[in-house]
Amino acid sequence: MSTAILTGQPVPGSSIEGDLRSLGFDVRVAVDAADAERLVAEAPCEQRVALVDARFVGHVHALRLGLTDPRFPLAAVPGAVTAQPEGRVTLTRALARDNSAGGGTALAVDSLPDRIVTALADDGAEVYRPELGSLVAAVPADPQARNEARQAVADVDDEAVRLKSAVKSRDGFFTTHFISPYSRYLARWCARRGLTPNQVTTASLITALIAAACAATGTRGGFIAAGVLLIASFVLDCTDGQLARYSLQYSTLGAWLDATFDRAKEYAYYAGLALGAARGGDDVWALALGAMILQTCRHVVDFSFNEANHDATANTSPTAALSDKLDSVGWTVWVRRMIVLPIGERWAMIAVLTAATTPRITFYALLIGCAFAATYTTAGRVLRSLTRKAQRTDRAAQALADLADNGPAAGLLARVGRAPLGGPLVAAVGGTVVLGVALFSGVTWAPVAGAFVYAVAAGQALYRPLKGALDWLVPPLFRAAEYGTVLILAAKADVNGALPAAFGLVAAVAYHHYDTVYRIRGNAGAPPAWLVRAIGGHEGRTLLVTVLAALLTASQFTVALTVLAVAVALLVLVESIRFWVSAGAPAVHDEGEPA
Repeated sequence: MSTAILTGQPVPGSSIEGDLRSLGFDVRVAVDAADAERLVAEAPCEQRVALVDARFVGHVHALRLGLTDPRFPLAAVPGAVTAQPEGRVTLTRALARDNSAGGGTALAVDSLPDRIVTALADDGAEVYRPELGSLVAAVPADPQARNEARQAVADVDDEAVRLKSAVKSRDGFFTTHFISPYSRYLARWCARRGLTPNQVTTASLITALIAAACAATGTRGGFIAAGVLLIASFVLDCTDGQLARYSLQYSTLGAWLDATFDRAKEYAYYAGLALGAARGGDDVWALALGAMILQTCRHVVDFSFNEANHDATANTSPTAALSDKLDSVGWTVWVRRMIVLPIGERWAMIAVLTAATTPRITFYALLIGCAFAATYTTAGRVLRSLTRKAQRTDRAAQALADLADNGPAAGLLARVGRAPLGGPLVAAVGGTVVLGVALFSGVTWAPVAGAFVYAVAAGQALYRPLKGALDWLVPPLFRAAEYGTVLILAAKADVNGALPAAFGLVAAVAYHHYDTVYRIRGNAGAPPAWLVRAIGGHEGRTLLVTVLAALLTASQFTVALTVLAVAVALLVLVESIRFWVSAGAPAVHDEGEPA
Protein backbone atom coordinates (compact mmCIF):
# COMPACT_ATOMS: atom_id res chain seq x y z
CA MET A 1 0.00 0.00 0.00
CA SER A 2 1.21 3.53 -0.81
CA THR A 3 1.67 6.12 1.92
CA ALA A 4 0.11 9.59 1.94
CA ILE A 5 1.34 12.11 4.50
CA LEU A 6 -1.03 14.94 5.38
CA THR A 7 0.87 18.08 6.33
CA GLY A 8 -1.22 19.28 9.26
CA GLN A 9 -4.57 18.36 10.74
CA PRO A 10 -7.47 18.11 8.26
CA VAL A 11 -9.98 20.94 8.31
CA PRO A 12 -13.28 19.94 10.00
CA GLY A 13 -15.65 18.50 7.41
CA SER A 14 -12.85 17.70 4.96
CA SER A 15 -13.04 14.42 3.07
CA ILE A 16 -9.34 14.34 2.22
CA GLU A 17 -8.48 11.34 4.41
CA GLY A 18 -11.29 9.26 2.98
CA ASP A 19 -10.44 10.33 -0.56
CA LEU A 20 -6.82 9.27 -0.15
CA ARG A 21 -7.79 5.92 1.36
CA SER A 22 -10.19 5.31 -1.55
CA LEU A 23 -7.16 5.70 -3.84
CA GLY A 24 -5.23 3.03 -1.94
CA PHE A 25 -3.13 5.21 0.37
CA ASP A 26 -2.30 4.56 3.99
CA VAL A 27 -2.79 8.02 5.53
CA ARG A 28 -0.39 9.48 8.11
CA VAL A 29 -0.55 12.98 9.66
CA ALA A 30 2.55 15.16 10.07
CA VAL A 31 2.44 17.95 12.66
CA ASP A 32 5.11 19.98 10.85
CA ALA A 33 7.57 19.74 7.98
CA ALA A 34 10.21 18.03 10.12
CA ASP A 35 7.67 15.37 11.06
CA ALA A 36 6.75 15.00 7.38
CA GLU A 37 10.41 14.38 6.54
CA ARG A 38 10.58 11.71 9.25
CA LEU A 39 7.43 9.96 7.98
CA VAL A 40 8.73 9.98 4.41
CA ALA A 41 11.95 8.35 5.60
CA GLU A 42 9.99 5.71 7.56
CA ALA A 43 7.77 4.75 4.59
CA PRO A 44 8.89 1.48 2.94
CA CYS A 45 11.37 2.31 0.19
CA GLU A 46 9.55 0.14 -2.37
CA GLN A 47 6.32 2.11 -2.00
CA ARG A 48 4.98 5.31 -3.49
CA VAL A 49 4.83 8.22 -1.04
CA ALA A 50 2.78 11.41 -1.31
CA LEU A 51 2.71 14.71 0.53
CA VAL A 52 -0.74 16.30 0.64
CA ASP A 53 -1.72 19.59 2.22
CA ALA A 54 -4.41 18.93 4.84
CA ARG A 55 -6.34 21.97 3.56
CA PHE A 56 -6.66 20.47 0.06
CA VAL A 57 -10.03 20.87 -1.64
CA GLY A 58 -10.66 19.19 -4.96
CA HIS A 59 -12.04 16.30 -6.92
CA VAL A 60 -10.98 12.75 -6.17
CA HIS A 61 -10.10 12.30 -9.82
CA ALA A 62 -7.73 15.27 -9.63
CA LEU A 63 -5.90 13.46 -6.82
CA ARG A 64 -6.00 10.23 -8.82
CA LEU A 65 -4.42 11.90 -11.84
CA GLY A 66 -1.74 13.58 -9.75
CA LEU A 67 -0.90 10.84 -7.27
CA THR A 68 -1.50 7.40 -8.82
CA ASP A 69 -0.24 7.48 -12.43
CA PRO A 70 2.48 4.77 -12.57
CA ARG A 71 4.34 6.26 -15.54
CA PHE A 72 6.06 9.16 -13.78
CA PRO A 73 8.62 9.08 -10.94
CA LEU A 74 7.50 12.52 -9.71
CA ALA A 75 4.07 14.10 -10.17
CA ALA A 76 2.04 16.88 -8.60
CA VAL A 77 -1.21 18.83 -8.56
CA PRO A 78 -1.76 22.00 -6.51
CA GLY A 79 -1.48 21.01 -2.87
CA ALA A 80 -0.07 17.53 -3.44
CA VAL A 81 3.14 15.91 -4.68
CA THR A 82 4.09 12.25 -5.04
CA ALA A 83 7.20 10.19 -5.69
CA GLN A 84 7.55 6.60 -6.82
CA PRO A 85 10.53 4.59 -5.47
CA GLU A 86 12.83 5.89 -8.21
CA GLY A 87 11.94 9.47 -7.27
CA ARG A 88 12.13 9.10 -3.48
CA VAL A 89 15.73 10.27 -3.15
CA THR A 90 14.99 13.46 -5.08
CA LEU A 91 11.89 14.17 -3.01
CA THR A 92 13.69 13.50 0.28
CA ARG A 93 16.53 15.81 -0.70
CA ALA A 94 14.12 18.66 -1.52
CA LEU A 95 12.22 18.11 1.72
CA ALA A 96 15.41 18.13 3.80
CA ARG A 97 16.58 21.33 2.15
CA ASP A 98 13.22 22.98 2.83
CA ASN A 99 13.47 22.05 6.50
CA SER A 100 17.03 23.30 6.81
CA ALA A 101 15.91 26.62 5.31
CA GLY A 102 13.34 27.06 8.07
CA GLY A 103 10.28 25.85 6.24
CA GLY A 104 9.28 23.67 9.16
CA THR A 105 7.51 26.57 10.89
CA ALA A 106 5.60 27.76 7.85
CA LEU A 107 2.86 25.14 7.53
CA ALA A 108 0.15 27.58 8.52
CA VAL A 109 1.39 30.16 6.04
CA ASP A 110 1.84 28.28 2.77
CA SER A 111 1.65 24.78 1.32
CA LEU A 112 4.55 22.43 2.01
CA PRO A 113 3.79 20.21 -1.07
CA ASP A 114 3.80 23.27 -3.31
CA ARG A 115 7.09 24.46 -1.83
CA ILE A 116 8.57 21.03 -2.46
CA VAL A 117 7.40 21.10 -6.10
CA THR A 118 9.13 24.46 -6.52
CA ALA A 119 12.30 23.06 -4.96
CA LEU A 120 12.17 20.04 -7.26
CA ALA A 121 11.85 22.32 -10.28
CA ASP A 122 14.82 24.36 -9.05
CA ASP A 123 16.81 21.11 -8.91
CA GLY A 124 15.94 20.41 -12.54
CA ALA A 125 13.79 17.41 -11.65
CA GLU A 126 11.00 16.61 -14.11
CA VAL A 127 7.67 16.76 -12.28
CA TYR A 128 4.61 15.60 -14.20
CA ARG A 129 1.60 17.90 -13.87
CA PRO A 130 -1.55 16.40 -15.39
CA GLU A 131 -4.04 18.49 -17.33
CA LEU A 132 -6.97 19.00 -14.94
CA GLY A 133 -9.32 20.98 -17.16
CA SER A 134 -12.52 21.58 -15.23
CA LEU A 135 -11.39 19.51 -12.25
CA VAL A 136 -10.59 21.38 -9.04
CA ALA A 137 -7.39 21.04 -7.01
CA ALA A 138 -6.65 23.91 -4.63
CA VAL A 139 -5.38 24.89 -1.19
CA PRO A 140 -7.74 27.67 -0.03
CA ALA A 141 -6.14 30.32 2.16
CA ASP A 142 -9.27 31.30 4.11
CA PRO A 143 -12.82 30.08 4.85
CA GLN A 144 -14.36 32.11 2.04
CA ALA A 145 -11.95 30.66 -0.52
CA ARG A 146 -12.64 27.20 0.89
CA ASN A 147 -16.39 27.62 0.43
CA GLU A 148 -15.85 28.83 -3.14
CA ALA A 149 -13.61 25.86 -3.90
CA ARG A 150 -16.16 23.43 -2.45
CA GLN A 151 -18.87 25.00 -4.60
CA ALA A 152 -16.64 24.63 -7.66
CA VAL A 153 -16.19 20.95 -6.81
CA ALA A 154 -19.95 20.50 -6.51
CA ASP A 155 -20.54 22.20 -9.86
CA VAL A 156 -18.45 19.68 -11.82
CA ASP A 157 -19.38 16.01 -12.17
CA ASP A 158 -16.14 14.22 -11.30
CA GLU A 159 -17.26 10.92 -12.82
CA ALA A 160 -18.42 12.51 -16.09
CA VAL A 161 -15.02 14.16 -16.51
CA ARG A 162 -13.29 10.88 -15.74
CA LEU A 163 -15.36 9.03 -18.35
CA LYS A 164 -14.73 11.72 -20.95
CA SER A 165 -10.98 11.72 -20.34
CA ALA A 166 -10.91 7.94 -20.81
CA VAL A 167 -11.64 8.45 -24.53
CA LYS A 168 -8.86 9.45 -26.93
CA SER A 169 -9.07 13.06 -28.06
CA ARG A 170 -8.30 12.18 -31.70
CA ASP A 171 -10.01 9.18 -33.22
CA GLY A 172 -11.79 8.16 -36.38
CA PHE A 173 -15.42 8.96 -37.16
CA PHE A 174 -16.63 5.40 -36.65
CA THR A 175 -14.82 4.98 -33.34
CA THR A 176 -15.87 8.38 -32.02
CA HIS A 177 -19.55 8.15 -32.93
CA PHE A 178 -20.34 4.42 -32.94
CA ILE A 179 -17.98 2.81 -30.40
CA SER A 180 -16.76 5.25 -27.75
CA PRO A 181 -20.23 6.47 -26.68
CA TYR A 182 -20.82 3.09 -25.02
CA SER A 183 -17.38 1.45 -24.77
CA ARG A 184 -16.41 3.97 -22.08
CA TYR A 185 -19.18 2.57 -19.89
CA LEU A 186 -17.93 -0.92 -20.58
CA ALA A 187 -14.50 0.28 -19.44
CA ARG A 188 -16.02 1.58 -16.20
CA TRP A 189 -17.87 -1.71 -15.72
CA CYS A 190 -14.56 -3.57 -16.10
CA ALA A 191 -12.81 -1.22 -13.65
CA ARG A 192 -15.46 -1.71 -10.99
CA ARG A 193 -15.06 -5.47 -11.25
CA GLY A 194 -11.30 -5.41 -10.94
CA LEU A 195 -10.51 -6.33 -14.54
CA THR A 196 -7.23 -5.04 -15.96
CA PRO A 197 -6.53 -3.56 -19.40
CA ASN A 198 -4.28 -6.53 -20.17
CA GLN A 199 -7.16 -8.92 -19.57
CA VAL A 200 -9.40 -6.92 -21.88
CA THR A 201 -6.64 -6.75 -24.51
CA THR A 202 -6.27 -10.52 -24.34
CA ALA A 203 -10.04 -10.94 -24.64
CA SER A 204 -9.96 -8.74 -27.75
CA LEU A 205 -7.24 -10.93 -29.27
CA ILE A 206 -9.10 -14.14 -28.49
CA THR A 207 -12.31 -12.71 -29.97
CA ALA A 208 -10.48 -11.72 -33.17
CA LEU A 209 -8.87 -15.16 -33.44
CA ILE A 210 -12.29 -16.78 -33.08
CA ALA A 211 -13.54 -14.42 -35.80
CA ALA A 212 -10.68 -15.54 -38.03
CA ALA A 213 -11.56 -19.18 -37.33
CA CYS A 214 -15.19 -18.49 -38.27
CA ALA A 215 -14.06 -16.86 -41.52
CA ALA A 216 -11.86 -19.89 -42.21
CA THR A 217 -14.94 -22.14 -42.33
CA GLY A 218 -15.80 -20.67 -45.72
CA THR A 219 -19.55 -20.76 -45.03
CA ARG A 220 -21.97 -17.84 -45.15
CA GLY A 221 -22.85 -18.38 -41.51
CA GLY A 222 -19.17 -18.40 -40.64
CA PHE A 223 -18.60 -15.16 -42.54
CA ILE A 224 -21.51 -13.45 -40.78
CA ALA A 225 -20.27 -14.62 -37.38
CA ALA A 226 -16.76 -13.47 -38.28
CA GLY A 227 -17.99 -9.96 -39.12
CA VAL A 228 -19.91 -9.66 -35.86
CA LEU A 229 -17.00 -10.97 -33.79
CA LEU A 230 -14.54 -8.64 -35.52
CA ILE A 231 -16.63 -5.65 -34.45
CA ALA A 232 -16.87 -7.11 -30.93
CA SER A 233 -13.08 -7.45 -30.89
CA PHE A 234 -12.74 -3.81 -31.92
CA VAL A 235 -15.08 -2.72 -29.12
CA LEU A 236 -12.84 -4.54 -26.65
CA ASP A 237 -9.80 -3.02 -28.34
CA CYS A 238 -11.19 0.46 -27.62
CA THR A 239 -12.20 -0.58 -24.12
CA ASP A 240 -8.73 -1.68 -23.00
CA GLY A 241 -7.20 1.75 -23.67
CA GLN A 242 -10.17 3.52 -22.11
CA LEU A 243 -9.90 1.27 -19.06
CA ALA A 244 -6.18 2.09 -18.78
CA ARG A 245 -6.92 5.82 -18.88
CA TYR A 246 -10.00 5.54 -16.64
CA SER A 247 -8.19 3.69 -13.87
CA LEU A 248 -4.61 4.78 -14.70
CA GLN A 249 -3.54 1.15 -15.06
CA TYR A 250 -0.51 1.60 -17.30
CA SER A 251 2.13 -1.10 -17.49
CA THR A 252 5.08 -2.14 -19.63
CA LEU A 253 3.41 -5.47 -20.42
CA GLY A 254 0.26 -3.61 -21.38
CA ALA A 255 2.28 -1.38 -23.68
CA TRP A 256 3.65 -4.41 -25.51
CA LEU A 257 0.30 -6.17 -25.76
CA ASP A 258 -1.50 -3.06 -26.97
CA ALA A 259 1.22 -2.25 -29.51
CA THR A 260 1.36 -5.69 -31.12
CA PHE A 261 -2.04 -7.33 -30.73
CA ASP A 262 -3.84 -4.98 -33.15
CA ARG A 263 -1.60 -6.12 -35.98
CA ALA A 264 -1.79 -9.76 -34.90
CA LYS A 265 -5.60 -9.59 -34.89
CA GLU A 266 -5.92 -7.95 -38.28
CA TYR A 267 -3.40 -10.14 -40.04
CA ALA A 268 -4.77 -13.33 -38.47
CA TYR A 269 -8.16 -12.28 -39.79
CA TYR A 270 -6.69 -11.85 -43.29
CA ALA A 271 -5.36 -15.39 -43.04
CA GLY A 272 -8.76 -16.64 -41.90
CA LEU A 273 -10.45 -15.01 -44.89
CA ALA A 274 -7.88 -16.57 -47.24
CA LEU A 275 -8.44 -20.02 -45.73
CA GLY A 276 -12.21 -19.60 -46.00
CA ALA A 277 -11.93 -18.57 -49.62
CA ALA A 278 -9.71 -21.59 -50.35
CA ARG A 279 -12.41 -23.88 -48.93
CA GLY A 280 -14.72 -22.43 -51.56
CA GLY A 281 -12.19 -22.95 -54.34
CA ASP A 282 -10.95 -19.35 -54.56
CA ASP A 283 -7.26 -18.70 -53.93
CA VAL A 284 -6.87 -15.18 -52.50
CA TRP A 285 -3.63 -15.66 -50.57
CA ALA A 286 -1.84 -13.20 -52.85
CA LEU A 287 -4.51 -10.60 -52.08
CA ALA A 288 -4.26 -11.30 -48.34
CA LEU A 289 -0.48 -10.94 -48.43
CA GLY A 290 -0.76 -7.81 -50.57
CA ALA A 291 -3.18 -6.28 -48.05
CA MET A 292 -0.81 -7.04 -45.18
CA ILE A 293 2.15 -5.56 -47.07
CA LEU A 294 0.26 -2.41 -48.01
CA GLN A 295 -1.02 -1.89 -44.47
CA THR A 296 2.42 -2.42 -42.93
CA CYS A 297 4.09 -0.05 -45.41
CA ARG A 298 1.45 2.58 -44.61
CA HIS A 299 2.34 2.34 -40.96
CA VAL A 300 6.06 2.56 -41.68
CA VAL A 301 5.42 5.77 -43.65
CA ASP A 302 3.59 7.16 -40.60
CA PHE A 303 6.30 6.12 -38.16
CA SER A 304 9.20 7.31 -40.32
CA PHE A 305 7.66 10.72 -41.02
CA ASN A 306 6.84 11.29 -37.36
CA GLU A 307 10.27 10.21 -36.16
CA ALA A 308 11.97 12.44 -38.73
CA ASN A 309 10.00 15.52 -37.75
CA HIS A 310 8.88 15.34 -34.13
CA ASP A 311 12.00 17.08 -32.77
CA ALA A 312 13.08 18.96 -35.90
CA THR A 313 13.73 22.69 -35.62
CA ALA A 314 12.16 25.32 -37.93
CA ASN A 315 9.56 22.65 -38.61
CA THR A 316 6.90 24.71 -40.40
CA SER A 317 5.59 24.84 -43.95
CA PRO A 318 2.69 26.36 -45.94
CA THR A 319 1.28 22.86 -46.43
CA ALA A 320 1.27 22.22 -42.69
CA ALA A 321 -0.37 25.61 -42.10
CA LEU A 322 -3.13 24.74 -44.60
CA SER A 323 -3.63 21.37 -42.91
CA ASP A 324 -3.97 23.06 -39.51
CA LYS A 325 -6.48 25.49 -40.99
CA LEU A 326 -8.57 22.65 -42.42
CA ASP A 327 -8.50 20.96 -39.02
CA SER A 328 -10.28 24.00 -37.58
CA VAL A 329 -13.34 23.36 -39.77
CA GLY A 330 -15.55 20.66 -38.31
CA TRP A 331 -16.64 18.69 -41.37
CA THR A 332 -13.19 18.68 -42.96
CA VAL A 333 -11.72 17.15 -39.81
CA TRP A 334 -13.98 14.12 -40.05
CA VAL A 335 -13.56 13.74 -43.81
CA ARG A 336 -9.77 13.88 -43.50
CA ARG A 337 -9.83 11.32 -40.70
CA MET A 338 -12.11 8.95 -42.61
CA ILE A 339 -10.31 8.96 -45.96
CA VAL A 340 -7.10 7.70 -44.38
CA LEU A 341 -9.08 4.59 -43.41
CA PRO A 342 -8.07 4.33 -39.73
CA ILE A 343 -8.54 1.12 -37.83
CA GLY A 344 -12.18 1.76 -36.89
CA GLU A 345 -13.35 2.49 -40.43
CA ARG A 346 -11.13 -0.27 -41.82
CA TRP A 347 -12.39 -2.95 -39.48
CA ALA A 348 -16.00 -1.87 -39.93
CA MET A 349 -15.60 -2.11 -43.71
CA ILE A 350 -13.93 -5.53 -43.45
CA ALA A 351 -16.63 -6.82 -41.08
CA VAL A 352 -19.55 -5.66 -43.25
CA LEU A 353 -18.01 -6.92 -46.50
CA THR A 354 -17.11 -10.26 -44.91
CA ALA A 355 -20.70 -10.80 -43.80
CA ALA A 356 -22.32 -9.57 -47.02
CA THR A 357 -19.92 -10.50 -49.85
CA THR A 358 -16.94 -12.77 -50.51
CA PRO A 359 -13.33 -12.73 -49.28
CA ARG A 360 -12.14 -11.69 -52.77
CA ILE A 361 -14.42 -8.64 -52.82
CA THR A 362 -13.38 -7.83 -49.26
CA PHE A 363 -9.71 -7.84 -50.18
CA TYR A 364 -10.28 -5.85 -53.37
CA ALA A 365 -12.10 -3.14 -51.39
CA LEU A 366 -9.41 -3.21 -48.70
CA LEU A 367 -6.58 -2.88 -51.20
CA ILE A 368 -8.28 -0.04 -53.08
CA GLY A 369 -9.14 1.83 -49.87
CA CYS A 370 -5.70 1.40 -48.33
CA ALA A 371 -3.95 2.32 -51.60
CA PHE A 372 -5.95 5.55 -51.82
CA ALA A 373 -5.29 6.34 -48.16
CA ALA A 374 -1.58 5.62 -48.56
CA THR A 375 -1.36 7.83 -51.64
CA TYR A 376 -3.19 10.68 -49.92
CA THR A 377 -1.15 10.64 -46.71
CA THR A 378 2.21 10.07 -48.39
CA ALA A 379 1.64 12.82 -50.96
CA GLY A 380 0.70 15.27 -48.21
CA ARG A 381 3.79 14.42 -46.21
CA VAL A 382 6.04 14.72 -49.23
CA LEU A 383 4.62 18.21 -49.89
CA ARG A 384 5.17 19.17 -46.27
CA SER A 385 8.74 17.91 -46.36
CA LEU A 386 9.56 19.77 -49.58
CA THR A 387 8.10 23.08 -48.39
CA ARG A 388 9.49 23.15 -44.86
CA LYS A 389 13.00 24.14 -43.86
CA ALA A 390 13.39 21.68 -41.02
CA GLN A 391 16.75 20.92 -39.42
CA ARG A 392 16.65 17.29 -38.34
CA THR A 393 18.48 16.09 -35.27
CA ASP A 394 20.98 13.27 -34.84
CA ARG A 395 18.36 11.41 -32.83
CA ALA A 396 15.91 11.55 -35.74
CA ALA A 397 18.58 10.35 -38.18
CA GLN A 398 19.43 7.44 -35.87
CA ALA A 399 15.76 6.50 -35.52
CA LEU A 400 15.39 6.39 -39.31
CA ALA A 401 18.55 4.29 -39.58
CA ASP A 402 17.16 1.86 -37.01
CA LEU A 403 13.84 1.70 -38.88
CA ALA A 404 15.75 0.95 -42.11
CA ASP A 405 16.86 -2.37 -40.54
CA ASN A 406 20.10 -2.75 -42.50
CA GLY A 407 21.90 -6.00 -41.81
CA PRO A 408 25.52 -7.18 -41.99
CA ALA A 409 25.57 -7.51 -45.79
CA ALA A 410 24.69 -3.84 -46.32
CA GLY A 411 27.20 -2.80 -43.67
CA LEU A 412 30.00 -4.83 -45.28
CA LEU A 413 29.26 -3.49 -48.77
CA ALA A 414 29.14 0.07 -47.43
CA ARG A 415 32.59 -0.37 -45.85
CA VAL A 416 34.09 -1.77 -49.04
CA GLY A 417 33.55 1.51 -50.84
CA ARG A 418 31.03 4.21 -51.59
CA ALA A 419 29.50 4.13 -55.05
CA PRO A 420 28.38 7.34 -56.78
CA LEU A 421 24.69 6.69 -56.14
CA GLY A 422 23.74 10.16 -54.91
CA GLY A 423 21.93 10.76 -51.64
CA PRO A 424 20.27 8.15 -49.41
CA LEU A 425 16.86 8.36 -51.08
CA VAL A 426 18.37 8.16 -54.58
CA ALA A 427 20.34 5.06 -53.57
CA ALA A 428 17.26 3.40 -52.02
CA VAL A 429 15.07 4.18 -55.04
CA GLY A 430 17.74 2.98 -57.45
CA GLY A 431 18.27 -0.31 -55.66
CA THR A 432 14.52 -0.91 -55.37
CA VAL A 433 13.93 -0.22 -59.06
CA VAL A 434 16.73 -2.57 -60.13
CA LEU A 435 15.33 -5.27 -57.84
CA GLY A 436 11.83 -4.79 -59.21
CA VAL A 437 12.98 -5.03 -62.84
CA ALA A 438 14.98 -8.16 -62.05
CA LEU A 439 12.02 -9.84 -60.35
CA PHE A 440 9.82 -9.37 -63.41
CA SER A 441 12.52 -10.11 -66.01
CA GLY A 442 11.72 -13.81 -66.29
CA VAL A 443 15.41 -14.79 -66.04
CA THR A 444 16.06 -17.38 -63.31
CA TRP A 445 19.10 -15.74 -61.70
CA ALA A 446 18.17 -12.13 -62.45
CA PRO A 447 16.44 -11.65 -59.05
CA VAL A 448 19.65 -12.71 -57.32
CA ALA A 449 21.64 -10.10 -59.23
CA GLY A 450 18.93 -7.54 -58.51
CA ALA A 451 19.00 -8.40 -54.80
CA PHE A 452 22.78 -7.97 -54.75
CA VAL A 453 22.48 -4.51 -56.30
CA TYR A 454 19.72 -3.79 -53.79
CA ALA A 455 22.01 -4.81 -50.91
CA VAL A 456 24.73 -2.49 -52.24
CA ALA A 457 22.21 0.34 -52.51
CA ALA A 458 21.01 -0.33 -48.95
CA GLY A 459 24.53 0.07 -47.66
CA GLN A 460 25.04 3.29 -49.62
CA ALA A 461 21.69 4.69 -48.46
CA LEU A 462 22.86 4.62 -44.84
CA TYR A 463 26.39 5.76 -45.63
CA ARG A 464 25.40 9.25 -44.47
CA PRO A 465 22.90 10.35 -41.77
CA LEU A 466 19.30 10.36 -42.99
CA LYS A 467 18.73 14.10 -42.60
CA GLY A 468 17.50 14.99 -46.07
CA ALA A 469 14.02 16.41 -46.67
CA LEU A 470 12.68 13.09 -48.02
CA ASP A 471 15.04 10.62 -46.36
CA TRP A 472 12.17 9.41 -44.16
CA LEU A 473 10.96 7.54 -47.28
CA VAL A 474 13.97 5.20 -47.13
CA PRO A 475 12.56 2.76 -44.50
CA PRO A 476 9.15 2.42 -46.27
CA LEU A 477 10.94 1.75 -49.57
CA PHE A 478 12.98 -1.01 -47.95
CA ARG A 479 9.86 -2.54 -46.43
CA ALA A 480 8.05 -2.53 -49.78
CA ALA A 481 11.07 -4.01 -51.55
CA GLU A 482 11.60 -6.86 -49.10
CA TYR A 483 7.95 -7.80 -48.64
CA GLY A 484 7.23 -7.40 -52.34
CA THR A 485 10.11 -9.72 -53.24
CA VAL A 486 8.69 -12.46 -51.05
CA LEU A 487 5.21 -11.98 -52.53
CA ILE A 488 6.37 -12.03 -56.16
CA LEU A 489 8.64 -15.06 -55.81
CA ALA A 490 6.02 -17.03 -53.89
CA ALA A 491 3.40 -16.20 -56.53
CA LYS A 492 5.82 -17.25 -59.30
CA ALA A 493 6.38 -20.59 -57.56
CA ASP A 494 2.75 -21.37 -58.39
CA VAL A 495 2.51 -24.27 -55.98
CA ASN A 496 0.15 -24.96 -53.10
CA GLY A 497 1.49 -23.61 -49.85
CA ALA A 498 3.98 -21.11 -51.26
CA LEU A 499 1.85 -18.01 -50.66
CA PRO A 500 0.72 -19.08 -47.17
CA ALA A 501 4.38 -19.69 -46.29
CA ALA A 502 5.25 -16.25 -47.68
CA PHE A 503 2.41 -14.78 -45.62
CA GLY A 504 3.94 -16.31 -42.48
CA LEU A 505 7.42 -15.01 -43.31
CA VAL A 506 6.24 -11.46 -43.98
CA ALA A 507 4.12 -11.54 -40.79
CA ALA A 508 7.18 -12.56 -38.72
CA VAL A 509 9.39 -9.88 -40.27
CA ALA A 510 6.65 -7.25 -39.97
CA TYR A 511 6.36 -8.06 -36.27
CA HIS A 512 10.09 -7.35 -35.93
CA HIS A 513 9.63 -4.00 -37.64
CA TYR A 514 6.66 -3.02 -35.46
CA ASP A 515 8.65 -4.05 -32.40
CA THR A 516 11.45 -1.74 -33.53
CA VAL A 517 9.01 1.14 -33.90
CA TYR A 518 7.58 0.83 -30.41
CA ARG A 519 11.00 0.52 -28.80
CA ILE A 520 12.05 3.74 -30.53
CA ARG A 521 8.82 5.46 -29.49
CA GLY A 522 9.57 4.47 -25.91
CA ASN A 523 13.10 5.94 -26.14
CA ALA A 524 14.52 2.47 -25.61
CA GLY A 525 16.48 2.34 -28.85
CA ALA A 526 16.41 -0.32 -31.54
CA PRO A 527 16.45 -4.09 -30.92
CA PRO A 528 19.92 -5.46 -30.09
CA ALA A 529 22.44 -5.66 -32.92
CA TRP A 530 22.79 -9.42 -32.51
CA LEU A 531 19.12 -9.90 -33.38
CA VAL A 532 19.40 -7.81 -36.55
CA ARG A 533 22.50 -9.79 -37.56
CA ALA A 534 20.86 -13.12 -36.74
CA ILE A 535 17.84 -12.48 -38.95
CA GLY A 536 19.97 -10.92 -41.68
CA GLY A 537 18.61 -7.42 -42.04
CA HIS A 538 16.18 -6.57 -44.82
CA GLU A 539 18.78 -6.84 -47.58
CA GLY A 540 20.14 -10.15 -46.27
CA ARG A 541 16.69 -11.72 -46.15
CA THR A 542 15.89 -10.40 -49.63
CA LEU A 543 19.09 -11.82 -51.05
CA LEU A 544 18.54 -15.16 -49.30
CA VAL A 545 14.98 -15.52 -50.61
CA THR A 546 16.06 -14.80 -54.18
CA VAL A 547 18.89 -17.36 -53.95
CA LEU A 548 16.52 -19.98 -52.56
CA ALA A 549 14.02 -19.31 -55.35
CA ALA A 550 16.77 -19.74 -57.98
CA LEU A 551 18.31 -22.89 -56.49
CA LEU A 552 15.27 -24.86 -55.33
CA THR A 553 12.24 -26.39 -56.95
CA ALA A 554 8.87 -24.79 -56.24
CA SER A 555 8.04 -27.36 -53.55
CA GLN A 556 11.44 -27.07 -51.94
CA PHE A 557 11.16 -23.26 -52.04
CA THR A 558 7.87 -23.50 -50.15
CA VAL A 559 9.50 -25.62 -47.44
CA ALA A 560 12.42 -23.18 -47.25
CA LEU A 561 10.06 -20.21 -46.83
CA THR A 562 8.25 -22.07 -44.06
CA VAL A 563 11.47 -22.89 -42.20
CA LEU A 564 12.69 -19.31 -42.58
CA ALA A 565 9.38 -17.96 -41.30
CA VAL A 566 9.50 -20.18 -38.21
CA ALA A 567 13.13 -19.32 -37.49
CA VAL A 568 12.58 -15.56 -37.78
CA ALA A 569 9.38 -15.72 -35.74
CA LEU A 570 11.06 -17.63 -32.91
CA LEU A 571 14.02 -15.26 -32.73
CA VAL A 572 12.06 -12.01 -32.80
CA LEU A 573 9.30 -13.22 -30.49
CA VAL A 574 11.66 -14.56 -27.82
CA GLU A 575 13.72 -11.35 -27.80
CA SER A 576 10.61 -9.15 -27.92
CA ILE A 577 8.95 -10.93 -25.01
CA ARG A 578 12.17 -10.78 -23.01
CA PHE A 579 12.44 -7.04 -23.58
CA TRP A 580 8.81 -6.02 -23.00
CA VAL A 581 8.40 -7.92 -19.76
CA SER A 582 11.71 -6.63 -18.39
CA ALA A 583 11.92 -3.84 -15.83
CA GLY A 584 13.54 -1.48 -18.34
CA ALA A 585 10.81 -1.59 -20.96
CA PRO A 586 8.98 1.70 -21.64
CA ALA A 587 5.26 2.18 -20.99
CA VAL A 588 4.13 3.29 -24.47
CA HIS A 589 0.54 4.47 -24.17
CA ASP A 590 -1.48 7.12 -25.91
CA GLU A 591 -3.07 9.91 -23.90
CA GLY A 592 -6.75 10.61 -23.64
CA GLU A 593 -8.45 13.97 -23.94
CA PRO A 594 -7.42 16.44 -21.18
CA ALA A 595 -10.04 16.66 -18.45
